[in-house]
Amino acid sequence: MNIEEYISSGILEAHALGELSEKENQEVMAMLEKHPELKEELSLIEDSLERMAFEIAITPPAGAKDKLFGQPEIKDKPEAKVVSLEKTSEASSYWRYIAAASVSLAVISSVLAYNYWNKWQSTETALNTLIAQNERVAEDYNHVNQQLDQIEEDLKVINNTEFKRVAMKGTDNSPNSLAFVYWNTNSQEVFLSVQNLKDLTEEKQYQLWAIIDGAPVDAGVFNPGESNLLKMKNIASGAAAFAVTIEPKGGSENPSLETMQVVGEVAQG
Repeated sequence: MNIEEYISSGILEAHALGELSEKENQEVMAMLEKHPELKEELSLIEDSLERMAFEIAITPPAGAKDKLFGQPEIKDKPEAKVVSLEKTSEASSYWRYIAAASVSLAVISSVLAYNYWNKWQSTETALNTLIAQNERVAEDYNHVNQQLDQIEEDLKVINNTEFKRVAMKGTDNSPNSLAFVYWNTNSQEVFLSVQNLKDLTEEKQYQLWAIIDGAPVDAGVFNPGESNLLKMKNIASGAAAFAVTIEPKGGSENPSLETMQVVGEVAQG
């Protein structure tokens, strides 16, 4: 297996998510030491996963901790016994920590709301405040759940070995740009992960192209700033490369090659 095939196999993603056995991890570490370019790919993967995690982060209100633990019913409670749990993979723990953080936010908001109600239960303004807070907690909780569901769906694609991963790196037009294509040659499905593409005016859109037999084939348009995997148009077998250009809003029949932002070859085999 050459380096491109190794990268496309998805083993680096599995390593970053902690899903490999100890023996498999040792083999990956040996490959990383032997091939510096794999370290670069692993770093890109870890940055991508970290970026998805931060997309769903919610900051608790300032002073929430002091207000919560200052409550008599909490302050005077004996310290709870800590029970050790069986260790899971780092990735699973990470997403559980995020979910736990969202639940903690709901608990904190509920305690604060109860405290306000006791102090100003006869005030209509306080009641409206409680209603607004409860609605915000419900919205935040639903938002977190939706984001977690989306991340789970994205990971199903990223970790599926039937999908070829194509890294599209920046051209001279935009050296720092980066995006990834996940292409399943059996189902013909194509997903796009945007890592770094500049903003565009309202009259412009990005367009993904598959290069088949030397000719560009439209794979769909998209806007900058997307954080999740984007479902693009299906592409049949035979694509040798993928590229992204800047086109008028709605896309073009033929690519404006002078605006190409990123391009990447598909690993053969």
